[in-house]
Amino acid sequence: MAMTMTIREYLRACDIDYEEVPHPRAVSTSRIARVSHVEGDQLAKAVMLHGDAGYRIAVLPSDRDADLERITQLFHEDLELATEDEVRHEFDDCDPGAAIPVGQAYGLQVYLDDHLRQQSDVYFEAGDHETLVHMSGGEFDRLMAGSQHGDFSRPR
Repeated sequence: MAMTMTIREYLRACDIDYEEVPHPRAVSTSRIARVSHVEGDQLAKAVMLHGDAGYRIAVLPSDRDADLERITQLFHEDLELATEDEVRHEFDDCDPGAAIPVGQAYGLQVYLDDHLRQQSDVYFEAGDHETLVHMSGGEFDRLMAGSQHGDFSRPR
């Protein structure tokens, strides 16, 4: 599998400059960063959340963990982790476990951690476990322009 059509079409519609970067098959973000020679703070991961108003995607660096209490405080919504079944249902064109940080392409609200907004380059999974999307930090900021943001991650 390669980049999902949902993401490809969304990036094209937003006129985002990006490249696809193939890598050896890996499932965990820490392993993906290692085999791709990408710093963990530049690899964006998606954490799907479920709240009263529906699903949300928290986007943060792969070398950090989401602080659900802090997210709840920042965005004034009681949130919990979505189940694997819920993730598979929302990202039905992605390989299991390869949720994409560009939740807007799937009609989901995105919360962006400020630690990613400081990166010169950003990478994220393309919907499979063998391809990354790479873009400049400026392009990533432009892509995430409509997202709410804040400091809601903590070091591992």
